[in-house]
Amino acid sequence: MTAASRRYHITTFGCQMNKADSERMAGILETMGFEWAEQPDDADLILYNTCTIRDSAEQKVYSHLGRQAIRKQTQPGLTLIMAGCVAQQEGEQLLRRVPELDLVMGPQHANRLQDLLEDVFNGNQVVATEALQIMEDITKPRRDSTVTAWVNVIYGCNERCTYCVVPNVRGVEQSRTPEAIRAEIEALAQQGFKEITLLGQNIDAYGRDLPGSTPEGRHQHTLTDLLYHIHDVPGIDRIRFATSHPRYFTERLIRACAELPKVCEHFHIPFQSGDNDILKAMARGYTHEKYRRIIDTIRHTMPDAAISADAIVGFPGETDAQFEHTLKLVEDIGFDLVNTAAYSPRPSTPAALWQNQLSEAVKRDRLQRINRLGSVKAMERSERYRNRVEEILVESQNTKDPTQVMGRTRSNRLTFFPGDITTMKGKLIHVKITQVRAFSLTGAEPLPTALTPAS
Repeated sequence: MTAASRRYHITTFGCQMNKADSERMAGILETMGFEWAEQPDDADLILYNTCTIRDSAEQKVYSHLGRQAIRKQTQPGLTLIMAGCVAQQEGEQLLRRVPELDLVMGPQHANRLQDLLEDVFNGNQVVATEALQIMEDITKPRRDSTVTAWVNVIYGCNERCTYCVVPNVRGVEQSRTPEAIRAEIEALAQQGFKEITLLGQNIDAYGRDLPGSTPEGRHQHTLTDLLYHIHDVPGIDRIRFATSHPRYFTERLIRACAELPKVCEHFHIPFQSGDNDILKAMARGYTHEKYRRIIDTIRHTMPDAAISADAIVGFPGETDAQFEHTLKLVEDIGFDLVNTAAYSPRPSTPAALWQNQLSEAVKRDRLQRINRLGSVKAMERSERYRNRVEEILVESQNTKDPTQVMGRTRSNRLTFFPGDITTMKGKLIHVKITQVRAFSLTGAEPLPTALTPAS
């Protein structure tokens, strides 16, 4: 069967980095002549781009894969690919567990998909998990949106948080050059994209592996420098970045975000715990006091900025009192959104081997408690939008109500309002907010002056 007559389906689990990798791999498949299939059962090439950050995500992958492995027994022409972090973690063991797999490939190999598939089509079972230098690639992603786009700026992570498997599966930090990043953003602008999100597992580490420093001894390639370098690309209206690490978050970066009009007033800065002893056990490299100072500085400089974060509850040894410190941090700061997770032991991480693991019942209870508090605080933060006029970049139709369009405020609040997607998509629309919810907003009819196109 030729590639031209074949259809593919990609299922993506996990983080924004995985979503960006999936878009890139979809672009490669379409360059090879494959066509997208909405349903996996209609495809004859299925790729699972996997996440190993928590056990539940990993088990979900095996459930999906198992169904397709059974299908392959009656349809031997089906090509099954496991990509991403589970693939990197398990490597050749996956072939023993699921012998129907044709290709196992780690995240660093996303750009090599065509070469690896050609090997598969020659009759080989292929495992690609060796470490490699990520080359600047010229593949064209199949973007899920025509308005907003991910742009990877740094791959990998050099941190050694005791609970986290990411450095093991995504490799060491490798920054792309500012020139390559700007060139990709310029190409996106020419294609009509209006918003870009710079991505990195630890984006504040951007540039420290690139050569060069200033006469004052400061490294000349930092995330702050990159923001200045790309800010004036014509056609791009909004710039976002994620994910930040409190250890490396600087006042200089905050000042740049305040000075640069296109950089949105939204910061995603995980805190993980509000207790210093737990933070030390996690090897996070900061205290809750330092984290609070960062947020205070942001709010002093940009009072309306939205702050989102990640937190882990039920870490090995976490006492009731230590958990209360985390709740106090959530209460005091008042996040716009907190992504929460109960601690899940991951392979080859130090914390997984510790004897002081907590029961699933305790973890579940703490997760429910922090989620309740997080929702209350998010609702309080949403109240500030009521009756305010907000600028919304329209992304798509509201799938639940076709008379509405949806987009986001600069502070990243999902917003729905009446409108026609055919005339509004990709435009910046000013609407008065009439309803507020914890995690989304509803607006009135757009204001009369609001149909000006984005730049």
